[in-house]
Amino acid sequence: MTSDGANLGFFPVATFPDSVAFDGENIWGTDSVGDSVVKFRASDGLNLGTFSAGAVPRSIAFDGANMWVTNGSGNTVTKP
Repeated sequence: MTSDGANLGFFPVATFPDSVAFDGENIWGTDSVGDSVVKFRASDGLNLGTFSAGAVPRSIAFDGANMWVTNGSGNTVTKP
C-alpha cells in the first residue's frame, strides 16, 4: 500500500473495465464488452481467471460469500 499516491501497477481487465470489488482476498473487475469478470490476487495483481458474468456486466458487489454482478442488458443480476 502506498500513502503518497504512487501508482502500484496496471492490471488489464479486458476490453472495457467498468467496476471493481474486493472479496477479502481478491480484486474483481467487470468487463462490460466481454460479458465477464476478471479475478486478481490482491497481493500482487496476478490474474486468477476470467468468468462469465451475463450480458453487459456493470456493477459488482460482495455479500460476504459471493460476488454479485448487475447486467446492463436484460435487467438481471448474475452470480459468477
